[in-house]
Amino acid sequence: MSRVGRLPIDVPAGVDVNIDGSFVKVKGPKGEMEFTFTPEIVIRKEEGRILVERPTDQPMHRALHGTTRAVLNNMIVGVSTGFERVLEIEGVGYRAEMDGKNLIVNVGFSHPVVVEPPEGISFDVDMRVRQIKISGYDKQVVGQIASEIRRLRPPEPYKGKGIRYQGEYVRRKAGKAGKTA
Repeated sequence: MSRVGRLPIDVPAGVDVNIDGSFVKVKGPKGEMEFTFTPEIVIRKEEGRILVERPTDQPMHRALHGTTRAVLNNMIVGVSTGFERVLEIEGVGYRAEMDGKNLIVNVGFSHPVVVEPPEGISFDVDMRVRQIKISGYDKQVVGQIASEIRRLRPPEPYKGKGIRYQGEYVRRKAGKAGKTA
């Protein structure tokens, strides 16, 4: 049996979960999410906890068991506490600033790049440590927006300039063989 799939999901106070067969709707203080899961996987609510069960040990059911439980857990965590990704900006003249809800990123192009947040996503910029915080209730959308912002100027291996995830290790190269300092 799946080690992740068999774990029960605790529903925190303030989160409302409605299960209608394979359709699940989760509502909490941060937002509201809904998802339609595979009908073969059984989702049931029991004493403030949610249990996910699979009908057989076929490879397809085994694969969907843990995935269904993980997606459901991410929905509940997202609407109760939310998710956050932090990006760091490295490089001379590289910076980010807020213009209302929009994020303006200056990373060496001839023009500033304006990033508009989709619904449920908010940006926060800390200029002292040059960080961009992306927060929201949908884990997939938070990660996607962080990836798109990082893709504007990924870190390069020679000087390490660019936008990177917090804690990301950038493997450095030596540069020209004739250049010794």
